[in-house]
Amino acid sequence: MLRSRLASTPWFTILTEEQQQHVIDETLLQHYPAGAFVVRKGDPSRHWIGVIEGLVRISVGTADGKLAALTGVPPGGWVGEGALLKAELRRYDLVTLRDSVIAKMPIDTFHWLLDNSIAFNRFLLDQFNHRMGQFIGRIESDRLFNADIRVARCIAELVRMPNYADDNYNRQLNITQEEIGYLARVSRQRTNGALKKLAEAGLIELQYRSVLINDLVALETLEEI
Repeated sequence: MLRSRLASTPWFTILTEEQQQHVIDETLLQHYPAGAFVVRKGDPSRHWIGVIEGLVRISVGTADGKLAALTGVPPGGWVGEGALLKAELRRYDLVTLRDSVIAKMPIDTFHWLLDNSIAFNRFLLDQFNHRMGQFIGRIESDRLFNADIRVARCIAELVRMPNYADDNYNRQLNITQEEIGYLARVSRQRTNGALKKLAEAGLIELQYRSVLINDLVALETLEEI
């Protein structure tokens, strides 16, 4: 079951058969309902975490209830490698936005891959580079652009995964307007208006509980609409 779920995941496909089997033998699959904490800020870092099904929000909050969504993790995304490498406590919450299936690779297996797979190390370097660009783009959007552009960039973040070629991504993004609003930090009404503008510009097509991507590069580089 896990092998078939990981079959299209870039880091898994570059492993040897022995390495793949070791990952499958050690990795756990767990089901979480919508709104559940996969990990909490301050938890010990014991697993590399992958989203197999569903959608997860990375967020931070304060004691008085203020919340900031940092990004979303769609199916195929893996997070938490930085905390494992630094042996530090989690610095954010991982919360499911819908019913989700989560894979948890133990820290010992993660470090075993680091010690035994050059290809896996290269993947992590690419992922770090991707994340750095992602967060720089998020800061740029927050400080310079309006809600329409933040919605466009949010959609692009969820589609553009590390180690996927420009023409090798899933054009069908299964997500609701409410979920986009959570991740873009935009009201549902404002999100609806932004999506309509993007659709009118031909960049996306709106479907039931999903968005069809027509021009990913334009969504990533859009500055006004």
